[in-house]
Order: sequence, then C-alpha cells, then structure tokens
Amino acid sequence: MRIMLDTNILISIVIFNSQKLKTMLINICEKHKLILNSYIIQELQEVIERKFPNRKKDMEEFLFKIPYELEYVPNTIFEKDLFNLRDIKDIPILYSAIISNVDILITGDKDFESIDIDKPEIMTPAEFCERY
Repeated sequence: MRIMLDTNILISIVIFNSQKLKTMLINICEKHKLILNSYIIQELQEVIERKFPNRKKDMEEFLFKIPYELEYVPNTIFEKDLFNLRDIKDIPILYSAIISNVDILITGDKDFESIDIDKPEIMTPAEFCERY
C-alpha cells in the first residue's frame, strides 16, 4: 500500500522521539511504500526551523535515512473548494494524497475527521497500528 504521513506525525517521530510512531514507520517502510510530498517536507522544515532550530540536523538525517517516494505538490491548487477543511494548510496535504494515489493518510489532525472520501483512507496512528 501507498501510505502518506502528515507533518504532525513526522514531527512526533523526529522531535519527540515517539517510539510507538517509530515502530509504525518501520512497519510502513518494510511492508508498504512511504509517500511524502514537497509540501509536507517544506512544512516540516519550517516548523523545525521556527520551533526547534537546534534539531534541524536530526530532521535532515531522518529524511536522508528513511526510504520514501517524493511527490510534488503544485503551488496553486485550483480545486480549493473540494474540501471543507478548517485549516487551509491541510488542503495541499489532502489534495496531494489524492493525486498521488495514496491508499492511507496517517494524521493526528482532528480536522481530517470530517472529511468523507473513499481514498485515501484517513487514519490516526493508533487506527493504523491496530489494523496493520
């Protein structure tokens, strides 16, 4: 399966050293295909630079070591009204998951709970770990 991780999951792995999420990531990398996109990586870099500047090297090493397929997110998304999301910063994440043919989007963001789409399936880390 093609699985995309939201920025908040990556931050929890890199910055907060969540062992549970690291185990989930290893499972994804060994049994599935990890998909990241240009928007998520840019957002990860911006958050770390702003909130955790002393952890920038950890982030760079993390992105270097894990196997993932990089998908590009266009700077302009014309279909902005497709999703009823509170935070407009979530639109590129969901949009890229759809156009990248991702099977599962893993996020801790509660705003995604209101989205009703068939694919990708939107799951929390706990839901993913319970099922897979």
